[in-house]
Amino acid sequence: MRSHLQIAPEVAAALVAGGPVVALESTIISHGMPWPRNLETARRVEAIIRDAGAVPATIAVLDGRIRVGLGDAELERLATEAGLAKLSRRDLPIALATGGSGATTVAATMICAAAAGIAVFVTGGIGGVHRGGESSLDISADLEELARTRVAVVCAGAKAILDLPRTLEYLETRGVPVVGFRTSAFPAFYTRESGLAVDHRAESADEIARIMAAQWRLGGGGLVVANPIPEADALDPALIDRAIAAALAEAERGGIRGKQVTPYLLGRLEALTGGTSLTANIALVINNAATGAAIAVAYGAQVRKDAG
Repeated sequence: MRSHLQIAPEVAAALVAGGPVVALESTIISHGMPWPRNLETARRVEAIIRDAGAVPATIAVLDGRIRVGLGDAELERLATEAGLAKLSRRDLPIALATGGSGATTVAATMICAAAAGIAVFVTGGIGGVHRGGESSLDISADLEELARTRVAVVCAGAKAILDLPRTLEYLETRGVPVVGFRTSAFPAFYTRESGLAVDHRAESADEIARIMAAQWRLGGGGLVVANPIPEADALDPALIDRAIAAALAEAERGGIRGKQVTPYLLGRLEALTGGTSLTANIALVINNAATGAAIAVAYGAQVRKDAG
């Protein structure tokens, strides 16, 4: 795997020194937000992580190489290049073998982060079981990756367009802890609560770091750190539920399937909510970045404590 990795000098130096590093996905830039908000958000998220004492490592595949840590020119390429591929686990070997380029999903970013030695990854929301997944079998590869790959994923829950009860059931079956950061409720991306419970409520980054260390000493895979959108930025549940129902109906009529579903729905939600869903999306990602950086710092201290 390391033969495919190109780690930025800043990231490599931090990893060698045992410093805190936070992985960031790239589909949120290429497929999750429109220009220029995507690039503005990517830059702001990286700045927040640096201000918190950690090193950001945005991950993508560019010209057949896994890039761990990107410069501003690469971020702009992700934000503006038309037709950039969306890469999950199954797509990575093809892109690497053919010299392709693409943005990494949650699953692919976890694979690349783990290969580079990064333990904490910040995203907006994880994928999961799609509505109607009991018959379509449309289930995100993110869930299987969480079961096998040792990375803590800081997110605002799963995307609200999904079947959240079945998503949590899948994670429970595969042994993935879902830890709420100062919450007992599983957040629903745009809203702070889904009506579903997390497995454990953690009050501090230090507590989450201890859980990470224990999970991996036991031979477990990844874990979900559920970090609710700030209350001031949360959307009205009734408003977003109506918009999601309308967007799902439009996707069904349009025959939208597979990896195109999520970008389509996010775009339609932005239109149906008059842009408020995009504003909320940006707010929750920024909030996750601050939390993820704090966890990365705490985990680095935990590793040093365990080693000493």
